Amino acid sequence: MISDLHGPSMPFPTLRYMKDIQIVIMRNCSISGTIPNSLGELTNLRKLDLSFNKLTGEIPQTIERASHISFMSLSNNILTGEVPIWILQSKRYRDLSYNNFTGSPSVSCQHLPVNLVSSHTSSENLWCLKKDLPCSSKPKYHSLFINCGGRKMKFDGHTYEEDLSSFGPSDFVSSAQKWGYSSTGVDMSNLDANYIATSLNITRPDLYQTARIAPLSLKYYGLCMLKGNYKVRLYFSEIMFTDDQTFSSLGKRLFDISIQGNLVLKDFNIMEEARGVGKGIVREFDNVTVIGSTLEIHLYWAGKGTTAIPHTGVYGPLISAISVTPNFEPPKKNLSYVERVRSHVPIGTMVGIGCAIAVIIIAIVLLALVILWKRGLLGRQKTLEDDLKGVELQTRKFTYTQLKDATANFDQANKIGEGGFGTVYKGILANGTLIAVKQLSSKSKQGNREFVNEIGMISALQHPHLVNLYGCCIDGNQLYLVYEYMENNSVSHALFGAEESHLKLDWPTRHNICVGIAKGLAYLHEESSLKVIHRDIKVTNVLLDRHLNPKISDFGLAKLAEEDKTHISTRAAGTFGYMAPEYALRGHLTDKADVYSFGIVLLEIISGKKNSTQQTNAEGFYILDWAHVLKSEGNLMNLVDPKLSSEFNNEEIMATINVALHCCNSTSKLRPTMSAVVSMLEGKAVVEEFVLDPNPSTSDEMDPTVKKLFQFCLRGGAGSVEGPSNDSFAALDDIHPFNPHSGRQDDRKGRKWHSF
Repeated sequence: MISDLHGPSMPFPTLRYMKDIQIVIMRNCSISGTIPNSLGELTNLRKLDLSFNKLTGEIPQTIERASHISFMSLSNNILTGEVPIWILQSKRYRDLSYNNFTGSPSVSCQHLPVNLVSSHTSSENLWCLKKDLPCSSKPKYHSLFINCGGRKMKFDGHTYEEDLSSFGPSDFVSSAQKWGYSSTGVDMSNLDANYIATSLNITRPDLYQTARIAPLSLKYYGLCMLKGNYKVRLYFSEIMFTDDQTFSSLGKRLFDISIQGNLVLKDFNIMEEARGVGKGIVREFDNVTVIGSTLEIHLYWAGKGTTAIPHTGVYGPLISAISVTPNFEPPKKNLSYVERVRSHVPIGTMVGIGCAIAVIIIAIVLLALVILWKRGLLGRQKTLEDDLKGVELQTRKFTYTQLKDATANFDQANKIGEGGFGTVYKGILANGTLIAVKQLSSKSKQGNREFVNEIGMISALQHPHLVNLYGCCIDGNQLYLVYEYMENNSVSHALFGAEESHLKLDWPTRHNICVGIAKGLAYLHEESSLKVIHRDIKVTNVLLDRHLNPKISDFGLAKLAEEDKTHISTRAAGTFGYMAPEYALRGHLTDKADVYSFGIVLLEIISGKKNSTQQTNAEGFYILDWAHVLKSEGNLMNLVDPKLSSEFNNEEIMATINVALHCCNSTSKLRPTMSAVVSMLEGKAVVEEFVLDPNPSTSDEMDPTVKKLFQFCLRGGAGSVEGPSNDSFAALDDIHPFNPHSGRQDDRKGRKWHSF
């Protein structure tokens, strides 16, 4: 191990003859040049740390041969090229953060256990992959309070947010693009070491009971922050050593602290500064400037102090809490006229005036609407243009001529789909880009709202597992959406389309699709600055690119979640068979409705069967019922698609089935979050065996009568609600190819389900 050498740059040393070497640590040694291909010949290598150097060029493909590497850090170098696919798909710790890679990898911000934060130069990537972590929306935060490693709590008049993530070896974790942390380093003697420290000595209920710890590097970020000067307060307490006469009292922790790239404390020793163990200390830094929208606090272990007291792995930076407050007057909320006068006018007077004004306004509006309607001036185009005034578009606007040229005047030969809201055509732009043009049906009045909603939602959301909206076009009373073209259609088409259009989806591919959908939903629910509930997750709305990576589409029914409400009460919308019971029956909408739909999609992908089928004189089939029957009989493996034969990992597929059943729990509170689902599917969290409720009627969601009604809707009422037709089945069968001779009957007025 060699680290933290100060001096001139040096070339990469020759290691090719050290065949039996297991650990290579050359961290912060000013090593320049490229990584040699010969590293791949070190097949016994277990740990490789080349972080904080000046390495350039691409990552050699030969390193893949060193298949026993459990931890690899190439962080903080100048590496370029595309990130190798074998690293992106790795299940082991890989840290490539803070480099200059190119390309647009299909990953999420929390692509655990691979840390890619601030690793790319391309402006087309997610915000978390870009340099300086720019805000993907408008900066709005001017303060920050984090209880590092602890739960949400009140302290000193402020509410400190919880920071309970257990991830640490090579991870980036963000909280709603408000703050996040990037952690690097692993203790080779204990790969499962805890990255949260808990005090055994402190009894008072304050911030110093817990702390986040990292063996090497820990960076906290304030995200989407307003420009200006801030006061940063860092809270510390040494809670892992003792002050008695035991071995644990000999520990010594030293680390450096930088803020906005400037070193503010070197060889910081918490115990010495606080004059004892378990004592809190605060270090304050004033006039910290945020020029862009990101504040960075970096704690770094420079190889000093003890490393094995009270046990191996106790070293590196440790922090208890962070507070950031502005040195400027935060912008005040603009008050409406009513709010400005509310404190000056008696309530009774306001009510009387309000009622009188409301009656007058309603009368005037109704009269105006009647006049405009009779004169034929209440047209569709004006309504849409008015709607679009309130939408902050982040997409380009196409002209009708551009789309006409791209689709050869909307030639029928380029028609690739037809859905509830119109027809979809394949096109090629002048620059050679393949596109899918969704032409909204002029007969659909409800399509206006869907059109505006879809533009507003997708233009504000960017993620590798969400379909990319290129732009829109308004031409007279004709409306168009322009999407990226998806070469492999939808998951529905791949599994249930005509025989000649079926794709060979082996289990690793299906599992990758499941993980991708889960990551897309986790982004919508938890990572995006907008908290979005999709409301129509189904296999027809999951598209596949040329590499069979999944992308969620069709945001026409999506709703924004409200943080201060437990649920939204709204008219049910979506597709029966995928709708959660509490939503279908009561209109109670939370992100757990999407979790339920995802569970049904999982069952379809695993089984290769549609979630519902019905024949004229048959009771029909519903996949969740079937899964519950198989579970009660102890035959869950019979759920697996026979086309997979035996080419799968039994343990992994059984875990995936259990995840699906947990997602489809009739009690919404018992369904996991989508981030938890991602962890379970990727094998980073334990999947508990699903246990059937022996007395379903005791569910706090449904009584027996209501359950029968729900089951009737699922089986007999297969279709969709709140759409321009009775079926949203092809609401985005729309933007991908289809075979008009597939024999699939949709019947757009009343679905004719085929048996499997």
